[in-house]
Amino acid sequence: MMPVQERLPALREDARIERETLLEMRGRHGEDPLDSLSEVPSVDAFVVRAVRDEMLEEQGRLPEFALARLASRGSGPDAAIHRRNADRVEFALLRQIAEICPDLTVAIWERVSALDLSEE
Repeated sequence: MMPVQERLPALREDARIERETLLEMRGRHGEDPLDSLSEVPSVDAFVVRAVRDEMLEEQGRLPEFALARLASRGSGPDAAIHRRNADRVEFALLRQIAEICPDLTVAIWERVSALDLSEE
């Protein structure tokens, strides 16, 4: 597979299409365009998510990660533990992405700010 930096224009184009599709869908459902623009992730945020998922897939960890994310949304006593564990895995991947593709640093830090990296 080509390095992320070389694929970045194509990844951004795919992400742009995905973002525009979401914005159009929300507009057709009557949502305020200003609300939609502020709530739908940026093009680079979509790219970061796609690269993160590619890396998880290459490592054979995507199903495990997806299940941890799903469990973290529950109301059970272990939800917070699953969330922190998934956030730690994601943080490590985001650091790797930042190293191989510095152009995505702003989107990466935006994602990192939403992670729970506390030690409990």
